[in-house]
Formats: sequence, structure tokens, C-alpha cells
Amino acid sequence: MRKKLSDCIQGLEWVEKIGDTNPFVDNITFDSREVKPHSLFVALRGTKVDGHVFIPDAVSAGALAVVCEELPEGNHPNIVFIKVNDSHRALALIAKQYYDSPSSKLELVGVTGTNGKTTIATLLYHTAKISGYKAGLCSTLANYVDEEKLDTRLTTPDILTLNRLMHQMVEAGCKYCFMEVSSHAVHQGRIDGLEFKGGIFSNITHDHLDYHKTFDEYIRVKKKFFDDLPESAFALTNIDDKNGRVMLQNTAAAQKTYSLREMASYRARIVEEAFEGMQLSIDGEEFWTPFVGRFNASNLLAVYGAGRELGWNKKDLLIAMSRLKPVEGRFETIRSADGITGVVDYAHTPDALRNVLEAINKIRRPGQALITVVGAGGNRDTLKRPIMAAEAVKNSSKVILTSDNPRDEDPQSIIDQMMEGVSFAERIKVLSIPDRKEAIRTACSIARPGDIVLVAGKGHETYQEVKGKRSHFDDREIIREFFEQQQ
Repeated sequence: MRKKLSDCIQGLEWVEKIGDTNPFVDNITFDSREVKPHSLFVALRGTKVDGHVFIPDAVSAGALAVVCEELPEGNHPNIVFIKVNDSHRALALIAKQYYDSPSSKLELVGVTGTNGKTTIATLLYHTAKISGYKAGLCSTLANYVDEEKLDTRLTTPDILTLNRLMHQMVEAGCKYCFMEVSSHAVHQGRIDGLEFKGGIFSNITHDHLDYHKTFDEYIRVKKKFFDDLPESAFALTNIDDKNGRVMLQNTAAAQKTYSLREMASYRARIVEEAFEGMQLSIDGEEFWTPFVGRFNASNLLAVYGAGRELGWNKKDLLIAMSRLKPVEGRFETIRSADGITGVVDYAHTPDALRNVLEAINKIRRPGQALITVVGAGGNRDTLKRPIMAAEAVKNSSKVILTSDNPRDEDPQSIIDQMMEGVSFAERIKVLSIPDRKEAIRTACSIARPGDIVLVAGKGHETYQEVKGKRSHFDDREIIREFFEQQQ
């Protein structure tokens, strides 16, 4: 894509400008390694690295222009320098201009919350597709441009990538885009300048305090997403969460609510449930869905509410929703030949783990044991570790504490911190096995026909991160392999 530099920076407030802005730009990047001739390089100050250090590298690689907060020393003829107060905000505007404001050409819906973001955004995408619409998706699992799947490593990509993806969606004829909006993305300006048609709040619980430091700050950042929505948008919030109404306090958007317990704009009720799924009543209409648990009923209700706010026909919407399938790695069940049920779920917060355990306990019959395998990620919020273990022990017959993605930490040290949430009397029902594969196989081996083995924390992930290295690891593969060996 090619555009004049003057068009790319239209509307940008700069402190100082050096050089001619008439040349054409073929590429925009904030990574000096991606600079090529005719590139515009934006120097960003990150949490770990300052992009200003790489301005010489960008110039050497052929950058024709540099946007920065601090001009480099020395003489750089034929290079345009644009000094700004905030490079992050500048990048948001430049990306929007370069890609012709793609979010304004889509009906963009953002989903935020501690748990449920991936499920709600993904199910909205699939509901749109089933209903015959072209749509895009930006999520933890993958990015989609209509039918094309693109891998991702961030819940919410950077603002440049988002604009590029949405430009591709517009080019592909998409009408809708559904995206997860993480608290990190809001705080770091990764959604600045995007034009949202709607926002959805699922819930907020203990997580990311390694980044936000306090729970109040975590709430404030989530709320900012709704504070910034325009009057033309809708704000749909889960009032079964005690902070649900807080999200609506200062929004200019149309305020809508959903609930399984209270009077709300959109309501649902679980009629019947089993491991195979549940009979769900939404807006007075019943349908069977292969999803399980109150948390999934809430997620489906959010999908319904958003669909109605987007103007989708009620009957067609419910028919499409009845065809939805569980999201990869979210309450994904695997059955053995002798009747053991394996459940793999991404639950990596205390609330998410509690929700999954409660859903299983509501379904399991007397005599069926629930064996839970769970760990906690390294280099992340340490305060939730003992709470995770406490939830597992409280709601399980047997618990195996193991590693998750230990990253740079010692797996046994993480487990020891988790054990702080287990009383001395309860430790009789807890095993500690740092090797995750061994832990999963042990859980499956002690399970009897009819029992349930829950493996929580990694869900869809197909890797394990140890000491900076990612190795292939899939909880589901290990369970299936064990079950097949026992036949």
C-alpha cells in the first residue's frame, strides 16, 4: 500500500517537523527490523525497550521518515523527522490515516472482561458467519479475515496491526468485526482511534495485578473502554457481576444489560443441563446448545444481546445460535472407552476455575469423582496462586498441582505458593507433580469409569513456555493418548 507522507500525518499535532512531507510511504512500522526503503518508522517508548535507540538502524535500513518524541543527534539529510509529544497516540492516528480509517467502515464490537472475552467474540463471529454475513475476528485464539485464519500471540494486537487487519476485512467485503479488548490494550493505547459500534462487558475478577497493581486500577482501565464509546454505540454489560453497572456510569453509548438472575434488557434461564449440553431459554424461546454451565449461558446471552443490538432478526439469531459449537479449549470434553470424562478448559483465574468446577459439580452424579489438574503461570500475578489452589481443593475430590507456563520461574516454587491456599487438613487430597504431562497422566490413571478429570489453565494452547523457550504441549493430546492406550 502506498500513500503520501503528508496524507499519513494529516491531523497529527507535531512539536517540530524537519524535511519535506511529499514523498510516498510504502510501509509503516515501529519495529526497526521491519524497516525497508520508503518506510515510516515510529519510535515508541515501551515498558522494556525504547524505540528511539533504534532510529539509526531504521535510517540505515532505508526509512524515509521518523516520528519520535526526541530527535536524534547528528545530521541526517533526506530524512524527514517529526517530533511529537506522544508517539503512541501519533501511531494510532497515522495507522488510521494510512489504512483509510477501516474501523469506520465496519460494525466493530469490542468485548472486554476478565473471563469470557474469547468465547463471546468468537461466538459472535461464528453467529454472523452462520447468518450469512462476512465478518472478521481479533481474538486470543486467532484472527480471521472472513474465512482466512491468521495466527496471533496477543489478545489485542497493536494499533498498527489492528488497522491493517481491519483494512483487509474491508477489502474482503466484511460488514462486522468482533474483537477482544484486553485491559493492557486499553491502558497502552492499542485501540486508540478505533470507531466502535458496541462494547460488551462480561465480568471482572482477580487477574493482571502484576501489571495494574491494584484491583481499582484494573476496574478503572476496563471502564475507560466504555467511557470512550460514542453516542452512536451500544454498551452491553453483565449485571450479574457486581461491577457490571459501574461500567455504564459515564458512557455516552446506549446502555443495555443482560442477566441470568435479575431484570435486564436481555435475560436467560437454564432449563436443563448435562455434559452433552443444556436446554437454554432466551427471551422466552428455548433451544438446545452443546455448551455447559452458567458462565456459558451468560456468554451466549451476551451474544444474543449484541446480535439484537446490531439489528439481527430474533428468530434467525436463535436458529444460528443453536448451531454454535464450544470454542476450542473452553470446556472441551474428551471421553474414554470406559466412561471417564476429560474436560480441558482455559480457566486460569480463580473465578474462571470456580465457574468450571461449579458447572461440573452441578452435573456430576453421586459416586463420580472430580480430579482437577491445575497450575499457575510464571512471571504473572502471584497473589492469585493460593486462591486458585483453594478453589480447586474446595470443589474437587482430588487435586494435582502442576506447572502451567512457568516461564522464568521454578515450577516447584509456583506450586509451593499455590499450596499456601490449602489448609493442613485438606492437603491429604492434594498431590504435587511439577511435570505437567505426568500430572495429567496420573489424574487419568487414578480416575475410575464415570469419573471426571478436569485439566485447567492452558485450554487451546499448544505450547509450554519454560525459560524463554516454547515447546509443543497440548493437554488434549495427552488425555487422548492416555485414553487410547487403555483401550
